Amino acid sequence: MSIRQFIGQFINNHTETAESHYDERLRTRYYKTSKDKAMHAVESVLSSSGWKIKEAETGRGEVIAEPEKGGQSLLVATIVTVKPYRTAIDISCSSGTSLPSDFGKSKKIVVAIYEKLDKELPYLGTGMADEFV
Repeated sequence: MSIRQFIGQFINNHTETAESHYDERLRTRYYKTSKDKAMHAVESVLSSSGWKIKEAETGRGEVIAEPEKGGQSLLVATIVTVKPYRTAIDISCSSGTSLPSDFGKSKKIVVAIYEKLDKELPYLGTGMADEFV
């Protein structure tokens, strides 16, 4: 992790997972499941974590949620099947704050959601896109 990345994680109000993220906890997660089951699991985990589902687009594989109470945040989970029973889940979370930083709140939310999904779905690994080409 570079100094810029280290400082950047504290001076932003947005966290997004990626295939080759420098933080292992924020890499795209892969699960051995179908897209429909993954969508259901994401909706279930978000609902049980205090998030209200605003929209669930099965065709696009997106779930958009906001907190039921306490703050203005927006969470978008993207679910993509890369092979039969190989589904990738990426999460993007933004915190609505008047300050230039949410002090790591959005990162904590994404990590917590991933931890709960790991218990709900058969976890395969992170950053596995090269294996599916």
